Amino acid sequence: MARPRLSEKTRQRLLEEGVSAFLYNGFHGTGLKEVLDRVKVPKGSFYNYFESKEAFAVAAIHHYAACFAAKMEQAISDAPDPYSGLRHFFEALMADFETAGYVGGCLIANLGGELEGSELCRESLATAFRQWRDRVAEVLRQSQQRGLVRADLDAGDLADLLTEAWEGAVIRMKIERSLEPPRRVLSRLLDDYFRP
Repeated sequence: MARPRLSEKTRQRLLEEGVSAFLYNGFHGTGLKEVLDRVKVPKGSFYNYFESKEAFAVAAIHHYAACFAAKMEQAISDAPDPYSGLRHFFEALMADFETAGYVGGCLIANLGGELEGSELCRESLATAFRQWRDRVAEVLRQSQQRGLVRADLDAGDLADLLTEAWEGAVIRMKIERSLEPPRRVLSRLLDDYFRP
């Protein structure tokens, strides 16, 4: 029996709705029916696109990571230097958080605590976080070469500090419903500690 022809547009819409649902409701709080209803896809058709809810979550993580990376690249390419671009990227994230009412946050952090029992999801989350951290390290390395960032510390170590502090600040932001925690991270690290 021939497989049905799959629409890439429908798959993308499923992933976008999936990212949104997982971001705001978590993995266990997201029902496939609500996602399918929003995209107007019958439940039976879902399994033509994804083998399971877990496979859907993995694809949503990859989609989120790709969108996140594209947003970062755009901020960097629009800026006069990579370091300013990195700051603009974080400021854009804060603007998104504020628009969303401080809920949602970061899909990687949100699902990280919830999906530790799924090796497939855990590996996808780890890969997504590592790719982000590595790109931040690359930007910091380029900034060190331009004299914009202190060069006495390894760019990878600085990237670990920034990404880990940022994720903690985003969790606190969600609890306090305030941008002050991520603002403090940027102020203390990008504007102070990282400077030469």
